[in-house]
Amino acid sequence: MKLGYTTGYWSAGPPTGVTEAIAEADRLGFDSVWAAEAYGSDCLTPLAWWGASTSRVRLGTNIMQISARTPTAAAMAALTLDHLSGGRFILGLGASGPQVVEGWYGQPYPRPLARTREYIEIVRAVLARTGPVQYDGAFYQLPQRGGTGLGKPLKSTVHPLRTDIPILLAAEGPKNVALAAEIADGWLPLFFSPKADGFYRAALAEGFARPGARRGPDEFEIAATVPIVVDDDVERAADRIRPFVALYVGGMGAKSANFHRDVIARLGYERECDVITEAYLAGNKQEAIAAVPTALVEDIALIGPTAKIKDELQRWRESVITTLLVSGGPQQLRQIAELVD
Repeated sequence: MKLGYTTGYWSAGPPTGVTEAIAEADRLGFDSVWAAEAYGSDCLTPLAWWGASTSRVRLGTNIMQISARTPTAAAMAALTLDHLSGGRFILGLGASGPQVVEGWYGQPYPRPLARTREYIEIVRAVLARTGPVQYDGAFYQLPQRGGTGLGKPLKSTVHPLRTDIPILLAAEGPKNVALAAEIADGWLPLFFSPKADGFYRAALAEGFARPGARRGPDEFEIAATVPIVVDDDVERAADRIRPFVALYVGGMGAKSANFHRDVIARLGYERECDVITEAYLAGNKQEAIAAVPTALVEDIALIGPTAKIKDELQRWRESVITTLLVSGGPQQLRQIAELVD
């Protein structure tokens, strides 16, 4: 099982100590480093800045939101960073949710799966560079339909270093996971749990079985964000993760449309999700945090003493996951590397 380092979202500014942590991840032989974006910092600039001081780790977006850029702009960024990094770039894409897509980007959200399919088809056409890009889809048209009439199909002036830059798709629902297996090179789950392994294997199998599926199970990358907290006190370790869970269940989405909440609810925590959501939306964040059960944290994270984590790691090794995406400072990364070795 490989390790990746995720820098996460920025808060008021760049994460403290991230430069040192990335250098340590590179030195330790981590497979990848990832940057995120929501409605603050973007995910491309940090990768270019921090990645310039690395030599081995792959550089991935987790995730680049498809509503933030046109498909051709995403492809331009991908081929640019791939050249600058010497072929180390990974394009992680995701649809995000209606609050961000419509509220921040001012773009329509309906039919995100169909929109994602068109988006990736255009990105691949740009990277293939076999000719001028033309596309007549429901969401994207190149040249634009009904414009001045002066637009013409264009081909990238830059020759891609790699025409097969890996594209990984963030997905949480079964239909979106199946789409990832069909059209992408990998999947980026957020709240994965080994207890749901069978559920996701079925969704992935559906995508792999579709005509024209891009990859098979043996060549498909699955990089899951997995919090790891080493602490002899399990409850204290869980306290480190509870705010993260409460934020996503209660605050990262509308009450009627929160895909993160749905993932947690499917693990058997429907009632707890209702309590967390009600408290969070009422402004009682500490109450929402306290309502996150330790058992839930243990389902989606690795917490507690070293021996406990090593024992529980076996469930993750037996799952579909190929890479654990972890966070922390240099010392934590060294500790995690020793645990997973």
